[in-house]
Amino acid sequence: MKRFLGILFIVFMLASCREREENVFTVETSAGNIRIRLYNDTPLHRDNFVKLVQDGYYEGMLFHRVISDFVIQTGDPDSRNARPQMVLGANDIGYKIDAEIRPGRIHRRGVVAAAREGDDVNPEHRSSGSHFYIVQGKVYRPGELDTLVGQINARRHQRLFEKVKKEHEAAIRKYEAVKDYDSLMELNRKISEQVGKLLQGEKMVLTDEQKRVYTTEGGIPFLDGTYTVFGEVVSGMDVVDKIAGMKTDENNRPEKDVRIIKIK
Repeated sequence: MKRFLGILFIVFMLASCREREENVFTVETSAGNIRIRLYNDTPLHRDNFVKLVQDGYYEGMLFHRVISDFVIQTGDPDSRNARPQMVLGANDIGYKIDAEIRPGRIHRRGVVAAAREGDDVNPEHRSSGSHFYIVQGKVYRPGELDTLVGQINARRHQRLFEKVKKEHEAAIRKYEAVKDYDSLMELNRKISEQVGKLLQGEKMVLTDEQKRVYTTEGGIPFLDGTYTVFGEVVSGMDVVDKIAGMKTDENNRPEKDVRIIKIK
């Protein structure tokens, strides 16, 4: 019996190691190698990335968007043969992936996440099928982090207020036209209550662990909850820092091209 259990344990460990190894990829770039591991709790993004790598999709692409203390981004097929100073980033593979935003997956330094179109045209937060970025981020002071969270929540409150107000636009115009200020005040009260309830579902509240991460390791807290994080760098953050520190033009494209040679 003990021998049988021992064999089962060995088989389980081999399977676990194989699964971890299958999810690890080496991104060979002209600036050095970056090894990344994909998460299993974002299977749509994981499987899409695996397919693109198997197809050789990223070979020859540039990191076309590089911002120090923020991210390095790739995924535009036009970048393969881009002339110098050509503006990049508008093209991708042509399909979207449903969001897989997990509460525990935050934008800490070194994570891999999917880029996407803005909320105005993409309220579902669906990801680009090919664009991804690696977070360099920055380390925040505790007071600075609190201020940032306050600003994020203020912007979210304003966005929700404008959205709800637009839904009641006809009633507002009607009450203003007849100067029915009592009804207008009552409607404003209802709008405020509705916005308050909606904000509870979107309000950013950092856990103690998130605060620790952003004030020690660093990252980009204001992207949390709105972009899919689907992997992390396991080695080669020095290469990410090197790329992020390169001189760029006014469109955040490195003046010296950084090209993906191969992902394997």
